[in-house]
Amino acid sequence: MTLVRAKKHLGQHFLTDKNIAAKIVDSLRPEGRFGHVLEVGPGMGVLSDFLLQKTEYETSLIDIDTESYDFLKKKYPQLGTRLINADFLELDFQSIFPESFAIIGNFPYNISSQILFKVLDNRQQVVEVVGMFQKEVAERCAAKPGSKEYGILSVFLQAYYKVEYLFTVKAGVFNPPPKVLSAVIRLTRNDKQTLDCDEKLFWLIVKAGFNQRRKTLRNAISSLINKDKMANEPMLELRAERLSVEDFVKLTNQVSATR
Repeated sequence: MTLVRAKKHLGQHFLTDKNIAAKIVDSLRPEGRFGHVLEVGPGMGVLSDFLLQKTEYETSLIDIDTESYDFLKKKYPQLGTRLINADFLELDFQSIFPESFAIIGNFPYNISSQILFKVLDNRQQVVEVVGMFQKEVAERCAAKPGSKEYGILSVFLQAYYKVEYLFTVKAGVFNPPPKVLSAVIRLTRNDKQTLDCDEKLFWLIVKAGFNQRRKTLRNAISSLINKDKMANEPMLELRAERLSVEDFVKLTNQVSATR
């Protein structure tokens, strides 16, 4: 069977270490919470080999690369319509998965943030994600308030998911090897279906706060607040990176009440 060429424009770095592949797949925690898993960017099926051995859930694969799709179609003829040749970022989840499901993958680093925001947009359905990311992105996802890595992505993900940094992966286990270290993280959907605040305003405040992260929140989100009514709010004297998700929820409610 002809092997698939890794394509730079698709950000492909194929994992070659089967022990790490097994470890990634074993990081999924179905426990009755989902019965279907979608693997993104399977390439030549290193993760897929282990996923398709599992009986706790059904696995589907999606790859935008036609060469990978043709390769996998021959390798896994049993998949049928569960092998999808499409752009994950354009996929309508509800048309394929009527219920909750999980996502797994050795994600292309050039679209990793877009993948995570796609997950956030579909957070009612996506109850778990296990994925390989560039180490810096993984650290940003799991970062805590007060650290330099803590930012917009940290707050949005941690508002809806428990984020766990699982392990670091060296460049030598990929073909071709990336110029950066990689890491695997797990996102587990928390119990909140919605935040205890105006979510649209929450997103605006978080984005505005971090887009000018060197300024205090009073200055960074000045266009969103009633300055007179919030003149004595102590949180506004802090920078965005000092606030936890709970702090941002509290601040959003105060802004909403004083508008």
